[in-house]
Amino acid sequence: MTMRQRWGASALAVCMALGTAGPSVLAQAPPEWPQFRGRNAGAVADDPALPDTWSRTENVAWAVEIPGLGWGSPVVAGDHVFVTSAISAGDELQPVPGLYDPGDEFGKQRSTAGHRWMVFDVSFSTGQIRWARELADLAPPELKHIKNSFASETPVTDGRRVYVYFGAIGLVAALNLSGETVWTAEVGAFNGGQEFGSAASPVLHDGRLYIVNDNTTSSFLAAFDTATGEQVWRIDRDETENWSTPFVWENEVRTELVTTGRRKIRSYDLDGNQLWELGGMTVNVVPTPFTGHGLLYLSSGYPGGFPRPVYAIRPGASGDISLAEGESGNDYIAWYQPLLGTYSTSALVYGDYYYTLLDRGFLLCHDARTGEEIYGRRRIAPGHGFTASPWAYNGKVFALSEDGITYVMEAGPEFGIVGTNDLEEMALATPAIAHGSLILRTQSRLYRITNDVE
Repeated sequence: MTMRQRWGASALAVCMALGTAGPSVLAQAPPEWPQFRGRNAGAVADDPALPDTWSRTENVAWAVEIPGLGWGSPVVAGDHVFVTSAISAGDELQPVPGLYDPGDEFGKQRSTAGHRWMVFDVSFSTGQIRWARELADLAPPELKHIKNSFASETPVTDGRRVYVYFGAIGLVAALNLSGETVWTAEVGAFNGGQEFGSAASPVLHDGRLYIVNDNTTSSFLAAFDTATGEQVWRIDRDETENWSTPFVWENEVRTELVTTGRRKIRSYDLDGNQLWELGGMTVNVVPTPFTGHGLLYLSSGYPGGFPRPVYAIRPGASGDISLAEGESGNDYIAWYQPLLGTYSTSALVYGDYYYTLLDRGFLLCHDARTGEEIYGRRRIAPGHGFTASPWAYNGKVFALSEDGITYVMEAGPEFGIVGTNDLEEMALATPAIAHGSLILRTQSRLYRITNDVE
């Protein structure tokens, strides 16, 4: 059975179970890749259709040009692949891979040209753009880093609607599967002290959409009703800058909304009341929290900063759980590594191992339960930077460089590169994985890559 046949049979089964038929019904099932890094922070079940070899032509089911610039990741619900972009009416400086000193003005970009903020729905099966919707047309009010985009937040979907957040203009919106705008909300456009722009993505849980924006003017965490767009609550945060997506942690004790930050990690209940906090982060917090083996993993790692921490947290904490000087754990911190944190990438737990992909192209491996080192820094690719987060399936760990080259490594206690796949274009977005396919975004294109190419 080919990949398309297998996917079609699955769609038919869903339709029959619901007592109806047609492609629109498929999207009412739980979305396969609803948010940034999917349901399990980049780790997915084995599937022989998932590829470990590709190029611009090999194992490519389709490739489609996406106008403008956007580093938000794709999300997938049934036959719908959603991506966002900002299309400039003027000539913009193109993004350049690499690291920049925060004080270097070359790293900042102001645009006076009008931009169209767009949402695209691409057919998973054919690669055709089903619809493209403009949500705003104006000049960006804030600066951004030249490597950032004005559409770096990843959308989120519940399979019935897609929800987008454009922090650059302070707009939140919900669209249905036909591309009609259901509601919009204005939350204000703000910037951090370094004026690098925004990137923290929205998250969904139980009929609410959560947005975090830490800045120098009015940092906040807000919840919206997904049906109406009504703001349910909004709380102030004592923060100045943050690019980390919040995380809904459903654990054995309760459900929490966890946010990182330059000053503190904070966890809230679903009504916005703070449950616990943890100090000891570094500047420029980007990695997104995630879970594995019953633990919550938190990190930050600006190069040259200290500490560059990773914390593994047990459920049930309250109050301030910060480590005292010299401590490596306490009742709620299962383990701590002071120099393991990453800058832009989020870490990966696959099997028993915690993999760290450093932005300068090193991979490290630790025991996910204890934090014990399995192997230290192993060089992946000299001269290449890494911003996209790693992912894993079929016993392999994948790392996408900013130059569009994916390095394939064996999972487990021994490091070894077993392949490279080059798409020959800059890439910062973390891929989506659904229906036996890898959905990978480069600067200008969206690819569907699979072993089952017809």
